[in-house]
Amino acid sequence: MNRSHISIPALLKIESGVLSHIGVFLKHSGFDKVVILFGNGLTSMFGDKVFTSLTENEVDVLYSQEMDTVDFNDITDLAFSLPKDTEAIIGMGGGKVVDAAKYIGFILKIPFISVPTSSSSDGFSSSSASLLVNGRRKSVPAKMPYGILVDIDVIKSAPRRFLMSGIGDMISKISSCYDWQHEEDLGFADVNDCAYMMAKKAVNSFVRTPFDDIESELLLKELLDSLAMSGIANEIAGSSLPTSGSEHMISHALDSFLERPQLHGVQVGIATYIMCKIENHRYERVNTIFTKTGFWDYCETLDLKRSDFERAIDLAPTMKPGRHTYIQEEAYRVKAKELLVTDEHLTRILK
Repeated sequence: MNRSHISIPALLKIESGVLSHIGVFLKHSGFDKVVILFGNGLTSMFGDKVFTSLTENEVDVLYSQEMDTVDFNDITDLAFSLPKDTEAIIGMGGGKVVDAAKYIGFILKIPFISVPTSSSSDGFSSSSASLLVNGRRKSVPAKMPYGILVDIDVIKSAPRRFLMSGIGDMISKISSCYDWQHEEDLGFADVNDCAYMMAKKAVNSFVRTPFDDIESELLLKELLDSLAMSGIANEIAGSSLPTSGSEHMISHALDSFLERPQLHGVQVGIATYIMCKIENHRYERVNTIFTKTGFWDYCETLDLKRSDFERAIDLAPTMKPGRHTYIQEEAYRVKAKELLVTDEHLTRILK
């Protein structure tokens, strides 16, 4: 679906020291009364800095709490108990609290401010939320952020695994765009040229960034800028097609049966390499990034099972039966499973 009008962030700050100036940014945007949802344990870590900045700039916090659930009923109950004069809702933390806040913004029709504390995925910039509905994970429409505020200093303090996850999720755009074009070639989808270009530019900008240290400010800013662009690409397309293809279906399949799945971006990153290798599409670039950033080294420390990936590859087409990506084709599923036992990188990380 092509749109002539889309929602994009009006406030976008990705730099060091953002939290100390959050009150300045919100006041300048015209917000005087806000609600803040923090991720679990983050009030003690960052609350003083946030509340001080808001108070100094005369932005009233009508309500705040920590939130560690994405249960649909819990979120809707909270939404309709918030003060009626709330002008914006801020979600600060990881995926759960960001998804909760963006969905509350959606149902209350108020601006949502995204303040991620890790670089684990592009969820902080998307207009969908992953919630628990009747005990099952479901992707639901949500609020495109009015504002995205990312403090590079906070991102640096997050555990290394979140950075690995963000790298894997960002690289997946190489595979997802290729899938999207494949679906159009088969007559099952229409590629939105602008969304396609933005998703490709996002990943290309990241993979071409020179770095010696993966925690360098330049690389982290490029990663977060690119993840933000990915969310906007989805908004332009009106779906997740630019950024979610075969690789995401394999990850969703793993989520469906593993008792303790790995971080989303880690699973997606491995699946991206698998798909790109069997398609002979830019897998050298994927491998270069994974080698240089230490992604492969990190994966080797995890208890990853080859049998789990074999099962996930077989289940992947059922995750989104309406799609027609490469993984929907049996020949590619056969190649993918063969690769698990022949590829040097995969045999190194899968037991």
